[in-house]
Amino acid sequence: MANFAKSNVPRFSVDVYQNEYLPEGGSEVNAVVTVTATGGGTIGSAVSAPVHAPGRQPSAAVAIMVDCSGSMDYPPAKMRGARDATAAAIDALRDGTRFAVIGGTHVAKEVYPGGGRLAVADATTREQAKQALRRLSAGGGTAIGTWLRLADRLLSAADVTIRHGILLTDGRNEHESPQELRAALDECAGRFTCDARGVGTDWEVKEVTGIASALLGTADIVADPAGLAADFTRMMETAMGKEVADVLLRVWTPVGTTIRFVKQVAPTVADLTARRTEAGPRAGDYPTGSWGDESRDYHLCVTVPPAGLGQEMLAARVSLVVPHTDGSVQNLGAQGLVRAVWTDDMAASTSINPQVAHYTGQAELAQAIQKGLDLRKAGDFDGATAKLGRAVQLASASGNADTAKLLAKVVDVVDAATGTVRLKTRVAEADEMTLETRSTKTVRVKK
Repeated sequence: MANFAKSNVPRFSVDVYQNEYLPEGGSEVNAVVTVTATGGGTIGSAVSAPVHAPGRQPSAAVAIMVDCSGSMDYPPAKMRGARDATAAAIDALRDGTRFAVIGGTHVAKEVYPGGGRLAVADATTREQAKQALRRLSAGGGTAIGTWLRLADRLLSAADVTIRHGILLTDGRNEHESPQELRAALDECAGRFTCDARGVGTDWEVKEVTGIASALLGTADIVADPAGLAADFTRMMETAMGKEVADVLLRVWTPVGTTIRFVKQVAPTVADLTARRTEAGPRAGDYPTGSWGDESRDYHLCVTVPPAGLGQEMLAARVSLVVPHTDGSVQNLGAQGLVRAVWTDDMAASTSINPQVAHYTGQAELAQAIQKGLDLRKAGDFDGATAKLGRAVQLASASGNADTAKLLAKVVDVVDAATGTVRLKTRVAEADEMTLETRSTKTVRVKK
């Protein structure tokens, strides 16, 4: 279980890494913004007021959605693993956390506690919930949107700080249309976060990663059902460590400046550009989800009006806010400034900031893997070889050893430095799915 002996007063800081110098006529400004949350003490340049009272633990509600479709009995180890994993997650709940277990098929059913309610975690309710899990059996289809909507109804009834879901599936979402699932995700986005897991190898990677992306959670594969309990325990411990929900990255830009993109680049790549909501004159908010003690990096790219040599301007101001139900927002105090300075010093204006260069490469790495695997599935082996070779080259250059190991299960690496590879003739389905699912995981730049 997560350790809550510390002060539980989340504070935020923002640090900006960039080369602010532009050549005459230059207009593109890039910066990596590091956001750090800490439960006590301070890290970084600017520190906020606490989000909740000192010594008070954040309240939380969790819904665990377990696939109970007929395929979960093939092999039976999947259903057993799901029961064991859900029991392990329940054991990791902090006392006082509201929780529910949902059984998902072509419909969603309340497994525990039932009656449209959430239970409050203590020794008694944990044991009752684990008893209820023994009644779970496999049968029926898969309509994940119905699971998410039930989770939303249950979680939204709780007056808590953190609302979180854990979703497990072993198959494709065959009993509702992609549009129906998309509509459910749109309804749930911003209302709770959700981690998604695929067990076995019969599920669709893009469905599971799409669910996690829309709901600002994590996605992963658990190829062997025996690994589910440990994975669910880690997920629940992480959820119990979250201290503040619905943090928004607010970006203000001056007149004439255009935001090209805002991307999370560590610990995973996630493009937030299209998720902007307007926040007053020349300001927009980008959702980042729930935070515990952690640090994340964001790549901001803006286009500014060209200016003369020696001129300088504020290209963007980044701050952090938390919305409240009454429509007001709490400013967390931390902010970072992105600058533009025009110079005729060629060495200064052509130098690429190491953080920006690193994360540009990590984003290209994720894209190369996904494109390469898509081309491989489509039978374009020359195109797949080129893309996956580029991925090997980028992983090697950036020190992303975990991704390099996954790539080596799909291609034979002849020369990592040049990206020379050969596609393997036979690739285990689990290896290919693991590479695709984890393709967006990045390594932090060495600062």
